[in-house]
Amino acid sequence: MRMRETTMSGGMKAVLGEVLPCTAMVVVEGLIIGLTIMASTAMARGMSPYVFVVYTNALGSIILLLYSFFFDRDRSEEPFFTLPFFLRVCLLGFVGITIAQNLAFVGLSYSSPIVACGMANQIPAMSFILGIILRTAKFDWKSAGSRARLIGSLISFTGAISLTLYKGPTIRRHSSPSLSLHTTAAAAALVVVPPPPRLLVFSSPHENWILGCALFAASSLTLVIWNIIQVGTVKMCSQIMKIISLYTFFGTVQSALLAILFLERDLSAWKLELNFELLIIVLTAIFSSAIRSSIQIWCTKLKGPYFVPAFKPFGIPYASTFGSLLFADTFHYGSMMGAFVCGVGYYTVLWGQIKDDEAHNKSDDNKNNNGKINSSSIDDVRVPLLEDQDSPV
Repeated sequence: MRMRETTMSGGMKAVLGEVLPCTAMVVVEGLIIGLTIMASTAMARGMSPYVFVVYTNALGSIILLLYSFFFDRDRSEEPFFTLPFFLRVCLLGFVGITIAQNLAFVGLSYSSPIVACGMANQIPAMSFILGIILRTAKFDWKSAGSRARLIGSLISFTGAISLTLYKGPTIRRHSSPSLSLHTTAAAAALVVVPPPPRLLVFSSPHENWILGCALFAASSLTLVIWNIIQVGTVKMCSQIMKIISLYTFFGTVQSALLAILFLERDLSAWKLELNFELLIIVLTAIFSSAIRSSIQIWCTKLKGPYFVPAFKPFGIPYASTFGSLLFADTFHYGSMMGAFVCGVGYYTVLWGQIKDDEAHNKSDDNKNNNGKINSSSIDDVRVPLLEDQDSPV
């Protein structure tokens, strides 16, 4: 009886060990898209993207600092602050927040969440091409993994170009304004009744599609550089939440100075009220700081370094579903198709990376068995994911 209970308990733990991480990541990706749509709505109503970046990261850094101080158990005897570590987190904040997030949210203000999904899936392809250019990634024509990564990169870039240049027809044609006929004693007057304002906005009313796509692509390229920097930072400090909280803080300070001095000098834009804009700032800060970071780090430790990235394209069907059902008169077939092509390229590159890593690990085992010393390149280093930086929210 006890043996049966033990077996059932072990089976239940195994099932939960598989189901819980998958469920958590699916929910996280859905929340990311939901918050992205809400952020797009806030900026369509007039909120400055630079102000949004500063306020969300300011509140997020406070939450992260409190979380890392009271709840983070990952403590070690490493020096809390050194000059090289200080320079690293400042650089992480500048690249990952001041540059990347400002580019992404300005891009969102000119486009829509489907562009955010498609361009975020360019990061593995960009990383692979940049690695070849910098000679930090190995490419072998004889390797199936390398060929898959090259083909996947081409597919990803094709999807990005299609997403940028071809929008196609809308899912549903724009409905004409309702008409009402008012008859007076003198004559009949045709009055055009405008449609009621939308609660949420999917496509920006200040749309400049090509510029928005270009800004998102630049943000993704910036995050490729950010990923390279964070590898060396984790080597210097193993406390992940400490790194996240500090680089968020320094990125907030840098973004605030840049915005106040150059990008957003209108003081009225910085005034907050109890409205929808404040709500989305609070929700984004709470989710992007403690909740998302904790779930992703937990899933990475439990399931390995490729588990969290495998769910990134899930944002595309989420955005497509929301766009088709709720925003059919502003959501385009071409945008949806381009984003899905980007997702196919993403998974192709990821599959090639996994194959290359498996071949590399087998090669290392053979070298170790022969008494040779193992060596690795930057492209082969696997570190815990600091934060899901490949999405605007």
